[in-house]
Parts: sequence; structure tokens; C-alpha cells
Amino acid sequence: MTQDSNRYVAKGVAHVDLPVFREPVQVTFVLLPKFTMLAFASAIEPMRIANQLTGQILFRWQTLSADGMPVSCSNGVPVMVDGSFVGTQPDGLILVCSGVEPENQVSAALGDWLRGLWRRGRTVGGLCTGAYALARAGILKNRRFTLHWENLAGFSETFPDLHAARQVFCVDDRIMTCAGGVAAADLMLKLIHDRYGMALSQEVMNMCLLTRRRTEADEQTTSLAARLGTRHEKLIEAVAFLEARIEEPFDLDACAAKLKLSRRQIERLFNRYLGVTPVRYMNDLRLQRGRALLAETDMSVTDVAIACGYASTSHFSKSFRQKYGLSPYRFSHFGK
Repeated sequence: MTQDSNRYVAKGVAHVDLPVFREPVQVTFVLLPKFTMLAFASAIEPMRIANQLTGQILFRWQTLSADGMPVSCSNGVPVMVDGSFVGTQPDGLILVCSGVEPENQVSAALGDWLRGLWRRGRTVGGLCTGAYALARAGILKNRRFTLHWENLAGFSETFPDLHAARQVFCVDDRIMTCAGGVAAADLMLKLIHDRYGMALSQEVMNMCLLTRRRTEADEQTTSLAARLGTRHEKLIEAVAFLEARIEEPFDLDACAAKLKLSRRQIERLFNRYLGVTPVRYMNDLRLQRGRALLAETDMSVTDVAIACGYASTSHFSKSFRQKYGLSPYRFSHFGK
């Protein structure tokens, strides 16, 4: 075995016959501090398995960081890299793997580097919150892209002109993004399918113990009915109405008029199926959004309160402290 084969082709029992491919896909992972290990592993393992199944180097990969030093992922485990992205011009596919606190991890240098590669015809992408880097590079306008649902609120506030899809992954010309987690495997399975065919992609899926092939049309989270644990049509409509108006003053009368129900009927539905009042449900939803904005953006507590539909900062702060046990100011500065 050559040195390349030792690195990229592991031994295994299962096998897939495939014509010999001379030009492997080159994949470069740029690891940012606090990146998500699950997303990184879910992207790299399908490639490793494809090589193993065929006994060929169908994929080559390398890992880079800003300074060429190991990078600690969000669970604290340090990961070695092959070098620094500074001054490099990799071929093939370049994927930025990010995770928590993405706003603080993306540098102007990384954005410039990605923009240069994309303009030279490279395919670039982001895993989990890697879309932050693509946004900083200025290449997401009028493109379909996605990132993890937890970070959508913060991303929208930081880049109000960009609108992420809630899909598991998106492929738009030379831009590939996924929501992170096991969605990275879905993205790589599509890449394997498109380049090497159904038989190999299916066997890679079997080796990963994945029983369902997800497509771009699949959403990241379960349906509203599944999330609420009920299929009651009027309750689902009421929740959807309120969630779409999180920044507006709470107006149960408008909701009741829209659904052709009385306030009392809506209140009974919330109490019976969700165990809370509509006011409590909306307040919890706003606080969750506020927590996300404080964690993912540099917005002030006052601006966050306004973005979450609170009439005053003091009301927001009091509600936040009651729910999370500390003030929004302390939370926004925690760990900084």
C-alpha cells in the first residue's frame, strides 16, 4: 500500500465494485474554535467509508486552522490540523466547520480567503454555523443556504438581508451548506451519489446505520404538530399565528379573529394541550429568542428586548432573570 492508501483507505469486510476513478475529490475542512465535532465527523466519515468500501481513494481530505495549531471543538477536545489556511489555494471543495459563538470565530481574513477561492471557481461551503463565514465573504446574496436552527435568530439580526432556509442542507451552484449534526452526512451522501452513483451511496448509508435518505426538501426540526404533541388544527393555527409575530405586541384578540374563535376558547386549548396560557407560551418563546440573540450577537440588552417584542428593558430583564436565574447582561458577558 502507498502512503496515500494507508492514510485514506481503511480495511473492511464490506465491498462495492466501482470502476477506477483517477481523480479523487479534494476536500479541505477549515476548523474554527468551538466547532461542532458531530458535524465534522458526520462529514468526514462517509468519505472514509466510501474509500474503504471501494478500496480506492475517491476522496482526499485535509484540515486547516487559522494558525496551523490544534483547534478545540465545542466539547473541549483538541483536534490536530494539517496546517494554516493562510496563503493556501486548495483545490476541490472547501468546507468551514463552525459551531457555538460563530460571530466571534469568523475573521475578516477567513472571509477574504473564501471569497477569493470562490471567485477562482472553487466550491465552498459551511457545516453547522459555517454560513457565518460565507456571509462574511459576501457570497450568499440571492443564494439558498442554511445553518443550524438554534443560530437562525442571531444570524438574521447580524445579516438582515440574508435569509437562511430551514432545510437540512442546501446546494446552490458552488455553495454547499448544511445545518450541522448528522445533516452533514446527508450532504456528503448527496455528493457521493451525484459523483459515484446510487449503489455506493446506499452502501455508505448502510455502513453509517442511517435508515432514511434525507433530501434538501427536508426541514431541520419536526413539524409544529409533532413539536406540540398534538394535531389539533386550531391550536396549531393559533401557535403558528403567535410565533410569526414574536416582535409585535401580544394580541390574542387578533389571533382569535383570525381563527374565528373566542379568546376563552384559545385559552382553553393552550391550557388543555400545552398546560400554559397563551401569554406564558409567548413569553417563553420571546425569552428563548432573547437568549439566542444575547449568545450569538453583540446586540445590547435594550436592542434584544425590542427585537423580542418587549415594551421595556426592565420587563425583559425581570422575565429573563426569573426563567434563567441570571440577568440578561450577565448572561451576555458569561465566559467573555
